[in-house]
Amino acid sequence: MLNRTLVIGFIFISSIFMVSSSVAETVSLEYKGFYDRLKQVNKQNYPLVEVAFSVPITSDCTIVSGSITTEKEQFPLPYNEQQRLFIPYDPQLKSDRGLVNINVTGDAEQCAIAMQVRAKETKLNFTQTELLALTGDMNKLLDGLQGFPMKYFRKPISGLTFEFANQHNNGTIIMATIDGVESTVDQKYTLSQAKINQLQHLSFNQQPTVVSPFVMK
Repeated sequence: MLNRTLVIGFIFISSIFMVSSSVAETVSLEYKGFYDRLKQVNKQNYPLVEVAFSVPITSDCTIVSGSITTEKEQFPLPYNEQQRLFIPYDPQLKSDRGLVNINVTGDAEQCAIAMQVRAKETKLNFTQTELLALTGDMNKLLDGLQGFPMKYFRKPISGLTFEFANQHNNGTIIMATIDGVESTVDQKYTLSQAKINQLQHLSFNQQPTVVSPFVMK
């Protein structure tokens, strides 16, 4: 079986505009596409999970700067070192037909936007109750994003993936402890739903940077 972290890739083909310069290229996308997905999160009660947008890091796609523009206004687009885009949920930006503009070095045609369901917060220690609540919220949000009628054919997630900062850079060996039994884990650590159903307590010696669903194919 193939285990993979669940990342939903999407790009708004009908609404991409590219402007080239000698230094960078600008990719502009309609804000509406982001808003529609953020609305799904905001109209329901998912206290434990969120939708994260990012630009996968490649040599052809490194973010230089970003902005959100309308005909009359311009706002900065925050992003981090992992090229996650912090896009606001704002009905006015949708009404004003806002554009999300991303300035990148390299070949803008090689860029893409990834959308990922993930935990709002990460921490060092989890109880079984907390892990079950987290997987429950992820399943409900993914159903909502899938839409009718395909959500009735979607299989539930198979567990959780915990991602950690690059251990080769900080020299830390990542340890996971399940019910008192300690083991070394990789930069990406997958915990199956079956294991979650059996354990009582999970802890790490290093806080995960991302907790997201994983599926088995």
